[in-house]
Order: sequence, then structure tokens, then C-alpha cells
Amino acid sequence: MNQQLTKFLAEAEHSPFKRGLLNKILAHTIPFNKPHSLDIKEISPSTVKVKLPYKKSNLNHVRGLHACGLATAAEYTSGLLLLRRLGSEDYRLIMKSLSVDYVYQGKSDATASFKLSDAEYAEKISLPLESDESVLFDAVVEVHDAQQNLLCTATITWQIKPWRLVKTKS
Repeated sequence: MNQQLTKFLAEAEHSPFKRGLLNKILAHTIPFNKPHSLDIKEISPSTVKVKLPYKKSNLNHVRGLHACGLATAAEYTSGLLLLRRLGSEDYRLIMKSLSVDYVYQGKSDATASFKLSDAEYAEKISLPLESDESVLFDAVVEVHDAQQNLLCTATITWQIKPWRLVKTKS
């Protein structure tokens, strides 16, 4: 599955059909995210945008987008970009921490956006991985509503480690 995921992530960049297929596959393989109906709108080596729809299963008690739904969209967005960049067959991503600053209540579809420049990727991820067993990387993701109001900013700390160095109990 890892090589297939890496392939789908790359193909989804230029094909709306493949992006739709990737959305379906990820909804099936990550059951926690399925009720959110997260929708990858854009994916490239430097940018991922994911829509969190304004629908009943994503709403809180005051009919705004639920804080946990917004956090999930942010985490998903940054994880997808890192997998797109690193390749899922070579590296394991584990979320170490998640911090979200909520600033505005979402009353429409929301879009989580994460960008990672080549320079930042090299400085904070690829070069450190050449000498360290693992790297901690802080991904800062902004989530905006349909009117471009900033709903929240999430900081997700990812531990990135080569699979060959992962030790698990059997």
C-alpha cells in the first residue's frame, strides 16, 4: 500500500479523477476521517489544500464547524504534504503534538492550507535526516472559511523517522 499511496499522491496533482479516487481510498483506509468528508482540493510537492465541508456531522452544538473537525483537517493536510514529499514507503510520520488557536467560528465550508518550500524542506527535514535518526518538524496550517476569514491556525509537530530505524514490539 505504501508505494501505491506515494504513486496516488503524485498522480493526484494533475488529475481530478485520481484526486477523487485518492479521496475515496483515504476515506476508506482512515476510518476516523470518513465522517468528515475531507476533500483534497490541491496537492503538489509544496502545497496541499483540503476542504472540510459545512455539514451536520462536522458541526458543534451552536452550528459552527466543530473544533475537532478543524484540527483534523489541519493535521490531515500537513500529513498529506509530508507524505507527498517524503514518500510513504521510506518514512514513518507520527504526530507528536497538536496545538490549535481558534479565532473565528466557521459557518461555511473551510479549507485547510499547508505550504512547504523547497528551502524549508531541505533545512528542516531532508538535511537533518541525513545525520539524525529522526526529525521533529512543526507544520503550521491555516484554516479559512469560504469568505477567507481565518478560522484557526494549527501547529502540528510531526516526528519523521526512516522506517528502517523504527523498532516495534511484536
